[in-house]
Amino acid sequence: MRPLSLLKARSGRTALELATAAVKEAGQLLLDNFYAEKEVHIKGRGNVVTNVDHLVENHVIDLLRREYPTWGVLSEEQPAIIPGADTFTWVLDPLDGTRNYASGIPFFSVALALVQSGQELLGLTYDPMRDELFCAERGNGAFMNHRPIKVSNKRTVPDCILGLDMGYQNEVAGLALKMLGILWPGMQSIRIMGSAALGLSYAAAGRIDLYFHQGMSPWDIAGGILQVREAGGIVTDRHGAAGTYLKGEVIASNREVHADFMARTQGMEWRLG
Repeated sequence: MRPLSLLKARSGRTALELATAAVKEAGQLLLDNFYAEKEVHIKGRGNVVTNVDHLVENHVIDLLRREYPTWGVLSEEQPAIIPGADTFTWVLDPLDGTRNYASGIPFFSVALALVQSGQELLGLTYDPMRDELFCAERGNGAFMNHRPIKVSNKRTVPDCILGLDMGYQNEVAGLALKMLGILWPGMQSIRIMGSAALGLSYAAAGRIDLYFHQGMSPWDIAGGILQVREAGGIVTDRHGAAGTYLKGEVIASNREVHADFMARTQGMEWRLG
């Protein structure tokens, strides 16, 4: 595969340069509309979409398609544009944390990844409220605002902050809460993030020590999986197999904490799903 730096957009920018511009422009649109009245539509229990989701999505897809017209796009609110199985494909979540955003909670993000043949090659998560850009390129490390980041150096679950999100699969989410109840108080604290993309970015940066979630879509996690791995961490599914953006579930941490978490939750219902 040719290096991404050689795959120039029509404007001459690299894929990373274009992706950075795209998420920054998207973030500005989110900021511009954060305090405005929004149109909120219900997609399901706890699952909402706003007019701003669509505004940002259209803006970013137009930019990506202009610059790389032969590449695919997989996004949350629009039909997929996938020309071929081995084609480069952008994976976009224009607003990850819509429930937070619609409720006026300032914790949300724009997530954009580039994948090919099932592999995550580039992953960006932008938090416009804090102007924090988490970024990883396969083989080149992970960064937050150009500063290298690394996963936590904790070794056991009792020393850790665990991050999670509930998702929309009610039974599986209930089992996750039951699992935490069995573990409690055997950790420092628990954080329900409200943005899976930022949850993975925080795990990559060592801000939380382990993040888990189930029942997600590719655009929620594609970039974050790469960030965690490039930051020295490990990402698996609930059964311990390597996690990918197509599986829709993650357990992300450093190797020591991940192994301890898996040992402590062995045989629990949440792990057996």
